[in-house]
Amino acid sequence: MLGLMQDRPLLISSLIDYAATFHPHTEIVSRSAEGPLHRTNYSEVRRRARQIANALPGLGVGPSDRTATLAWNTWRHLELYYGISGSGAILHTVNPRLFAEQITYIINHAEDKVLFFDITFSDMVAKLAPTLKTVTHYVALTDRDHMPAIDVPNLLSYEDLLAAQSDDFEWPLFDERTASSLCYTSGTTGDPKGVLYSHRSTVLHSMMICTRDGMAFGAQTSLLLVVPMFHANGWGAPYAAALAGAKLVLPGPRMDAENLYTLMRDEGVTFSVGVPTIWLMFLQYLDEHPEIDRRGLRLEGIAVGGSALPATVIERFDRDLGARAVQLWGMTETSPLGVSNFNLLPHHAALPPAAQLALKMKQGRGVWGVELKIVDDAGQPLPWDGSTSGNLMVRGPWIASGYYKGKSEILDAEGYMPTGDIATIDPEGYLQLVDRSKDVIKSGGEWISSIDLENTAVSHPGVAEAAVIGVTHPKWQERPLLLAVRSSVGKPVTREELLAFMETRVAKWWLPDDVVFVETLPHTATGKLLKTKLREQYKNHQLGT
Repeated sequence: MLGLMQDRPLLISSLIDYAATFHPHTEIVSRSAEGPLHRTNYSEVRRRARQIANALPGLGVGPSDRTATLAWNTWRHLELYYGISGSGAILHTVNPRLFAEQITYIINHAEDKVLFFDITFSDMVAKLAPTLKTVTHYVALTDRDHMPAIDVPNLLSYEDLLAAQSDDFEWPLFDERTASSLCYTSGTTGDPKGVLYSHRSTVLHSMMICTRDGMAFGAQTSLLLVVPMFHANGWGAPYAAALAGAKLVLPGPRMDAENLYTLMRDEGVTFSVGVPTIWLMFLQYLDEHPEIDRRGLRLEGIAVGGSALPATVIERFDRDLGARAVQLWGMTETSPLGVSNFNLLPHHAALPPAAQLALKMKQGRGVWGVELKIVDDAGQPLPWDGSTSGNLMVRGPWIASGYYKGKSEILDAEGYMPTGDIATIDPEGYLQLVDRSKDVIKSGGEWISSIDLENTAVSHPGVAEAAVIGVTHPKWQERPLLLAVRSSVGKPVTREELLAFMETRVAKWWLPDDVVFVETLPHTATGKLLKTKLREQYKNHQLGT
């Protein structure tokens, strides 16, 4: 027997309809690619998204056709999020930080028909255009006065395109399992892989983000979206913000700390999301500007994903800004939120600060909709005791079941997807990453967590960023090498000082065999440490001990 409830499909268009109906005047503030700030609201975003939907057939885009964007976090990109997917086409957000060959590969692989791009990427688009086999129109996300002088076929101005369209458009109804958007993994090992989200998965994921233990978005939230909208759809925040009616503050092409601080201060930002490197840069900016009133912000918290959050960031946001820094874990294949450490459990309030910090250092507890397990190399389940580590597996309604035009059988017999992470889970369900399976250091038959060593190194005030890799050792198979970027503030830390600092905080046999200070560390297109490059660069490094 079926229930007697109305059956309405879960579609992305319903999110912008809700926001425009019940929060029509809530602002979306953007730093534009042209430079100035731009202000709009949900009512205007919906109106212009409908114009996009009307324009797409004239560009040869129909249901399920892929449409690419090379764009920053701005109101125009937000309009494309809703106009493209709401019409039944598929939004393909392209990461401009990938190598040119990778961008060519994924646009050709997706068979995108149109490329919308910010004018900051004009030169890149001009170079890419001859290699893009299926793109028939190029739309610069600007007005006629700022159009780039590049030689690409069918170059259009976004504002002219919209001006020629009516805003009278009825969002079509279709199966909620219809594909809505496409994101590719960063491709650090092999070609990038396409993750194809559905309307259903996106709406459910948005609902989860807005829960109290997800990220607690609400109409009172002023969200600074630092994570790029080309990273796993901005971690789902552009959709969840509409569902909540939250104010959106978008930094555009300027990801520098000064711009982020100014937007925080002037737009009453209460919450923000981004990778750790952004927040390390932000704290360094505050250190360099002691005149700033740190408590003058309305900031209540930040959420961090992409890589592990150093304890020093948690402590400094609490001490200096009166805000909490919380960990998230996920990946492109998980839409991306898989676990959240937004709130400790009620009984944890009685724990001493050090014990609470130890819990906050974990990636978080499972959220509704995501099931977790850890298994050994033979696929056998391992206990949730907080110390036994194994291969992390996940399943749920917003978890990938396969890759677009690629490997479709990636799940185990129970429907769980392998994540490539090594993790522990404690009896209360807290997940803690030990390492990526390819990054864990195997020394004398035991595992050493590069993540723990990096977090320990960064907790020293003289270290701005750190990476730990395994280097071949004749006796122990591998030993850890620490690569560190010195902080620009204070006296430069020495190798001996750093090792002495770490010696009291990690197991003695974990201690790095050597330290190399570098000016910068390489990162992937999604902001993670590019350890494949470091391992190649330092594979013949002679360890100091």
